Amino acid sequence: MKDIPWDTIELVIFDVDGTLYDQAKLRKKMLLALIGHYIIRPWKYYDLLILYHFRKEREKHAGYKSGNLEEAQYEWCLNKVNSSVGEVKRVVADWIFNLPNLYLSNCKYPGVTAFFEELEKKKIATAVYSDYDAEQKLQHLNLQVDLVASSTQTKINALKPLPDGLNFILSELKIQDKQKCLFIGDRLELDGACANAAGIPFLLVNKQKYGDSFYEALYASLTKSRL
Repeated sequence: MKDIPWDTIELVIFDVDGTLYDQAKLRKKMLLALIGHYIIRPWKYYDLLILYHFRKEREKHAGYKSGNLEEAQYEWCLNKVNSSVGEVKRVVADWIFNLPNLYLSNCKYPGVTAFFEELEKKKIATAVYSDYDAEQKLQHLNLQVDLVASSTQTKINALKPLPDGLNFILSELKIQDKQKCLFIGDRLELDGACANAAGIPFLLVNKQKYGDSFYEALYASLTKSRL
């Protein structure tokens, strides 16, 4: 943490899932919710196959770029299941885009809010870049940033580790010097590779070293800077 040049940083970009909240904790809550819902509705088991293949296909298409990524992600799933695009979208919306939001505030990493507030106080711009739409997640996490970008936006249409999303953010916020930026993420193979492709310094959410105190350590590092 002590090596971060806060005196020169103009923008901090955050991944969301697993970066701003404990994804393992959320998954445990969602697993219990899924079991509770489908154990009394066994005739709807096919929903679980839709969820599995939607996530699996998205992972397999890392680095994919197209003219309409928003629709392509559902087509990938449809190629694996016997369903309609409307049904796939409904199941995905319920279990991936909507219901998890209810648990986010309880899964947010300690110190995240204080760190965001300190960044604002020191006039460091903030942005979010996620492969999934993050607007509602940020609302439930009670966090505000200067710009929210997702891979499925029409001006991006590219999944990590392609750098299109990060380059879009730099362009929108008119950041000229990439070395004055910092991208914080939890996956080296996606977030780290994405930052490297864009030429932006990267910081890994290191739970192995800091546990749940990563942002508290980051906050302490920022407050000690001479900004």
